[in-house]
Amino acid sequence: MTATRRLAAILAADVAGYSRLIGADESGTLQALKAIRAELIDPTIGAHRGRLVKTTGDGMLVEFGSVVDALRCATEVQAGMAERYGTVPMEKRIEFRIGLHQGDVVIEDDDIFGEAVNVAARLEGLAEPGGICVSARVRGDAAGKLDLAFEDMGQQELKNIARPVRVYRVRADRVGEPIIAAQPSLALPDKPSIAVLPFTNMSADPDHEFFADGIAEDMITALSRYPSLFVIARNSSFTYKGRAVDVKQVGHELGVRYVLEGSVRKAGNRLRVTAQMAEAETGNHVWAERYDRDLADIFAVQDEITEAVTIAIAPAIARAEQQRAMRKPPENLDAWAAYQRGMWHVSKFTLDDNSLAEHFFQQAIDLDPTFSGAYVGLAIAQSQATDFNRRGPGETMSSVETLARRAVALDGADAEARSLLSGILWHRGDYEGALAEVEQALATAPNLVLRTTCSAQH
Repeated sequence: MTATRRLAAILAADVAGYSRLIGADESGTLQALKAIRAELIDPTIGAHRGRLVKTTGDGMLVEFGSVVDALRCATEVQAGMAERYGTVPMEKRIEFRIGLHQGDVVIEDDDIFGEAVNVAARLEGLAEPGGICVSARVRGDAAGKLDLAFEDMGQQELKNIARPVRVYRVRADRVGEPIIAAQPSLALPDKPSIAVLPFTNMSADPDHEFFADGIAEDMITALSRYPSLFVIARNSSFTYKGRAVDVKQVGHELGVRYVLEGSVRKAGNRLRVTAQMAEAETGNHVWAERYDRDLADIFAVQDEITEAVTIAIAPAIARAEQQRAMRKPPENLDAWAAYQRGMWHVSKFTLDDNSLAEHFFQQAIDLDPTFSGAYVGLAIAQSQATDFNRRGPGETMSSVETLARRAVALDGADAEARSLLSGILWHRGDYEGALAEVEQALATAPNLVLRTTCSAQH
């Protein structure tokens, strides 16, 4: 069949917390979704002249010839879901997130493709459970035609979408509910931010609740020792205890980029702890692991698992941050993103990548002269330059020491900077000074993998 193009309004929807619902009651959840489709969704799509393109397990993609029809369908579905589940406990409630966009699509074998489809899917990811997010184009086309209120969420950078998209949230008065002013998103800190949610006690014994809480509390404490991370305090993250929440909602309310959650299950003398970290903006998982242990000494097991998780989290966040930075156009980089681009290139250990790394680290310094990490990165790149015969060892050591000392002066808690400076002092024969720096580095970040300095030391 030949591919054709046409202008269409695209509705993308998914079930918030689908994995959790399936894990708690697979057959009941699937049966409920089947009933929702038959009694609410399919008739509503048909009534507004929509075409169900495909379903994706927990979601669906629908095409409309009109933005007005698409918005009417979306609001009626959400009103119907609110009516069905308004009195159901949060942990058992099925809620949809919906995204709407209008644009040119490619039709091939009854499926649809194109950037318009991708944008709708990303908007769905920004919507809160029970909510609808639309692009500026949808809002503009619906203006004056529907009695809806929109809240401006500003320009949003969407994954794999080249240009930022202005996004609007449809307000609750669309379905006759009380109008509640949406809580504004907290500004993200200038470094990776994470919230550790209370771990869920999956054991039959409520006495194990303290162990689940202890795991989360210890992880908050351990992660707080990393100067490169902004960690939400226990008093804030534990407000979500016992609540069924979506990671996007947590990110929105706490102003964090990553959310760590997990569960604890005990059977006999065996303990299983699962942990997973998701990117709050997209809901995509960036790390997950399971730990099985014999429960001989509960506190020793708690310490062991806490250490294993926190050691794994930092590099997982670093990889996610680098991937996020690589998606940004170079001209739109802030100091942190430029630094992450530099770290990505410096890890490639090639001449061209090392030159690019130096460029991005210098860009980060120019954007924020007080950012210690950028000086550390530039020092590392200059160190590696000796491997490519681009600088002499003497010249490099002098420059690297200057950069390392500048980083330490800017942030005495930067363990990477102190580790780097320690190696330089050791090379110069200042063993006492080197030991003092490395001890301070380890005191700040006990799990730090100490970085050896450049070939100029050999």
